[in-house]
Amino acid sequence: MTDDRRREVGSSDAPVEDEIHESFDAIVEEGAERLQRTTRVVLTTGFAGGLEIGLGVMGYLAVLHETDSHLLAGLAFSIGLIALYLAHSELFTENFLVPITALIAREGTVGQLLRLWVGTLLANLAGGWVVMWLVVQAFPQWHGELVEAGRHYVEAPFGLQTAVLAVLGGSTITLVTRMQQGTDSDPAKIVAAVVGGFLLSGLQLFHSILDSLLVFGAIQAGAELSYGQWAAWSGWTLLFNVLGGLVLVTALRLVRSADLLRSRRRDAPSDPARSARERDDG
Repeated sequence: MTDDRRREVGSSDAPVEDEIHESFDAIVEEGAERLQRTTRVVLTTGFAGGLEIGLGVMGYLAVLHETDSHLLAGLAFSIGLIALYLAHSELFTENFLVPITALIAREGTVGQLLRLWVGTLLANLAGGWVVMWLVVQAFPQWHGELVEAGRHYVEAPFGLQTAVLAVLGGSTITLVTRMQQGTDSDPAKIVAAVVGGFLLSGLQLFHSILDSLLVFGAIQAGAELSYGQWAAWSGWTLLFNVLGGLVLVTALRLVRSADLLRSRRRDAPSDPARSARERDDG
């Protein structure tokens, strides 16, 4: 179908399907909002995200303790992703597709993106550490599961398999974001969260935030693990999470929306930071 014919049969003038056009606009608008957040808002939103994903870890441990099934426990972990969506908090790994699309559309700056990434990452880890301390004190019967889970990740040798598990972890959570941005239906968005939770935890994919909470809990429960070991593991896991989210999902989405991006860039101000200040002053 030619672009002219697509414009004739669609309700918009964009050379893409109407659903793609509407989804693109929603992604850019939300991405611009995230990039324009103050440091205080970035940190509090990220800290809340760490606390809320901890609810999912708590459900995961409860089911794993009773059933010894990672697949069933993965379904319970989706509680955390549902909480993130309903409470409007977020994880570091959710900030690939949305803010990068807004950045390329000239609705933000690289400095704002780095502030969003670094602030959300550190706040996620801080909130996760706090909630895991509470879980360890409240449920001593789960210490065995925590220690085993922490050792599973930190002691995993770096190699092709573990790198691919981290790539899949990053792409999976980014795809959940993409699915949620592609619909206005709250039930559908919750289904996407359940799917993501099942895949991440049920299949034990490597995820820099989720699995860090399990490692924190293992250390707090007395496992012979150190924060230095965690830092070494989380460094390469984070890198491959980013690669998975950027290459397997975000880059393909940007290619699909290339015409819309070019149009948006033509209409965007040459100085996004200045434009943002002018909107705030207004």
